[in-house]
This record gives sequence, C-alpha cells and structure tokens, in this order.
Amino acid sequence: MIELYHCVNARSFRPLWTLEEMGLAYTLHVLPFPPRYLAPGYKDMNPLGTIPLMLDGETRMTESSAICHYFATRYGPSPLAVSPDEADYGAYLNFLHMGEATLTFPQTLVLRYRHFEEEERRLPQVADDYARWFLARLRAVDARLGNRDYLCASRFTAADISVGYALMLATMIGLEPEFSANVRAYFDRIRARDGHRRALEQQAEGATSLGPVDEFGRPLAALAK
Repeated sequence: MIELYHCVNARSFRPLWTLEEMGLAYTLHVLPFPPRYLAPGYKDMNPLGTIPLMLDGETRMTESSAICHYFATRYGPSPLAVSPDEADYGAYLNFLHMGEATLTFPQTLVLRYRHFEEEERRLPQVADDYARWFLARLRAVDARLGNRDYLCASRFTAADISVGYALMLATMIGLEPEFSANVRAYFDRIRARDGHRRALEQQAEGATSLGPVDEFGRPLAALAK
C-alpha cells in the first residue's frame, strides 16, 4: 500500500493530486507544518524532516515531482506520463522539473522572509526580489502555453501537476494578480479537474485531527504561543 506523508498545501500536494488523478489506493498521513518540529518521530522516518515522504514497499521517495513521475510510470501506463517515443518527451521532463526547481524554489524565500520568520527577522527586500524572480521565470510557462491547453503532448500530464502546484503556491502568497491572462486561464483549467478537487477533499479530511490550521498547515494553537 502506498503511504504519503503530507502537510496542508505543501509540495506533497503534487503526489496527492497525482494519486487522485490515477485513482490509486493509498494511505494519507497529514502532519502539522513544519513536521520536523511538530511531528514527534517523523525525522526517524525521514532524516530530512521534509514533506513529502512516500513509501511504497521498499521504495522511499522525498522529491515531489519525482514521485508524480514514479506513480505515472510504475502504475501506468497512464496519460499523465509522456513516453520517450513521444515528440514532447523532452518538454515533459523539462516542465516536470521546472515546476519545483525553477518555480517553487524562489517562492520558498518569499514564504520564509515574508510569512514564516518572526517580525524582526523578516526581509522584505529578499521577499520582493524572489517574487520578481518567480514571475520572470513564469514567462517560460506563458510562452510554452501559447494556444495550448496543457504544457505538452496535447493532454494533462504530471508536468501540469508540477507547474500547477507552483501556481497554487503563488496564489497563497499573493502573486496570482501578476499572472498573465494565459497563465490564469491555464491554472483555472487544471484546478477545475476532479482530481484536484478530490485531492483538496482528502487533504481537508486528513487535516481534521490537527485542529485549526492556517493556509500553510501551521496549527493556530502553536502560532498563538
């Protein structure tokens, strides 16, 4: 049985979305954020203390976009994967990894220095600079979309899940007003999918044991201390 360790609206939403798109059986463990501090024993399972952690028999993975590809190929064939003999295979791999390495990374600096640090440690200049970095890199998605509905292979793939999560995170930190009309329409299209809706429902159900949390999965009781 696949097990996925997840925090509300964290990178682990990518594999959760993939699981729901594919209709795979899994067990979801929703942890408070950050789990390395708030989930006793989690670092014994994942020394990084990060989310996600995916277990599938002897397989252990911690990279969200790679987990999406693993599901689509290990439990395929699935239209979520693009095969090497398809013309858009290179584009698929490129955008699968761009979603994390190029688009999510700069947003983590915005999160830290605009939202997570104590007030006296926040760095507005750093947050603003990395927000602009993200938006500049997002132009590659805009250019790729052109008249396309999806990023590659004329269908919804794991690359769209990877980039889609980066857009989801951008909405949470207030960058959605800067999206181009094309990117906004694309994001609306992919987040209207049943798989995305079901993933949100599973996340909400799994988080009930945590009590009230903010949009980043942090328990409100802990924040009030």
